[in-house]
Amino acid sequence: MAEAVSNALNNKYSKKKMMELFAIIVITAIVWNLPTSAFGIEGLTTVQHRVIAIFVFATLSWLTEAIPSWATSLAIITTMCLTISNNSLLVFKGEEDATFGTLLKSKDIMAAFADPVIMLFLGGFILAIAATKSGLDVLLAKNLIRPFGKKSENVLLGFLLITGLFSMFVSNTATAAMMLTFLTPVFAALPANGKGRIALTMSIPVAANIGGMGTPIGTPPNAIALKVLNDEAGMNMGLGFGEWMAFMFPLTIVILLISWRIILKFFPFTQKTIELQITGKVHHGWRMWVVCCTFVLTILLWVLPKDITGIDANTVAMIPMGIFAITGVITAKDLREIDWSVIWMVAGGFALGLGMNGSGLADAAIKSIPFGSWSPLVILFASGIICYFLSNFISNTATAALLVPILAVVCTGMGDRLASIGGTPTVIIGIALAASSAMCLPISTPPNAIAYSTGLVKQNDMLKIGLTVGIITLVLGYSVLFAIGELGLL
Repeated sequence: MAEAVSNALNNKYSKKKMMELFAIIVITAIVWNLPTSAFGIEGLTTVQHRVIAIFVFATLSWLTEAIPSWATSLAIITTMCLTISNNSLLVFKGEEDATFGTLLKSKDIMAAFADPVIMLFLGGFILAIAATKSGLDVLLAKNLIRPFGKKSENVLLGFLLITGLFSMFVSNTATAAMMLTFLTPVFAALPANGKGRIALTMSIPVAANIGGMGTPIGTPPNAIALKVLNDEAGMNMGLGFGEWMAFMFPLTIVILLISWRIILKFFPFTQKTIELQITGKVHHGWRMWVVCCTFVLTILLWVLPKDITGIDANTVAMIPMGIFAITGVITAKDLREIDWSVIWMVAGGFALGLGMNGSGLADAAIKSIPFGSWSPLVILFASGIICYFLSNFISNTATAALLVPILAVVCTGMGDRLASIGGTPTVIIGIALAASSAMCLPISTPPNAIAYSTGLVKQNDMLKIGLTVGIITLVLGYSVLFAIGELGLL
């Protein structure tokens, strides 16, 4: 009976998704075939028109999740190669003139899969796998939690800070899963009907979400923002790993401390002390030393400015991949553990940005829309609120991939007027910050879903903590970005 009900629900869900996908395809086809004059953009070319249609498809697909986010990205890149590249199908080719526009190079579109920022992400994934295989994660957790003692409140603080620290360099999903396993023996020492279990369980997703803001590799929206800011053909800011951490790391620590007090306010401990036992296998031997030394070397090179080392963060990410491959710490089998769906998702966002800029659509839109007359504060707050709202319901990566290319165009159009709020970086980095702040629901982020799956946290509990911490993060985060921009530190 239960199986029949489950199958019926799955069929209903599948039919709904198929209907949504069909509707998206119809809408995209309509936009594709509209006359260029319908968009109100003077001098709109055929290629730019097609980019708009692809953008509509991407937006609706990411919002409805009619197909998985990574599938949307693959569809974007495939469609771009087939319809707006120099290797398009013959039916989509035309004479490159003022009316048709200029076709993009297919190799540039495909290069989105191997963008330097993608290498940065791969380096982070490889470090995470190596840390888990060697037991370095368990070793660090054991030694880092010990200084916090046995007092319940301090143990909670310990889990918040350690989870946040891990999430800066390791996938927040993997971090949440790992840290929740460490809580199992802790729960045995707490009353079953107390709020202490809820407090500790909630600390993991909150810290995992917030911690990701601390570094460029902490979460995909950071990488998407960094890509736009450092694009040599665009803003070319040269914002490095250490520079990002210089202002985001202190902010992250402050928010984690505030989160600690908020969690204790909502879910106070009835038991004052906790006997903490973290179990897990630590592999001793030369491979552990290889992992530890490589970990330290990589982070050190990431933190040091490029002026000193001569290499950027993306190149540094290649070091652990090369060392672990040569020494056998990472095998071909381990590569399957990499979350390739996230890599493809980010690549789709990069390709979409390339389409908007490479086709000249961005410039055409700037000339047609009077962005210069818009208030910078409206742009700043509206973008943050929209990103925060969307990220609570859909992938924060999808939200960033959707909004960042648009805001890059808007910010360019506003020119020097953005100086009053700290410039373009305030808006673009604000999107990454807003995406990480969204944690109200179990579906908002994978760490939330993992915590909710334990059965110890109700949706109401998550909403209370997520909304409170999220709003505080937005207010503090945007205040810091504004101050840094005003001081000219970005």
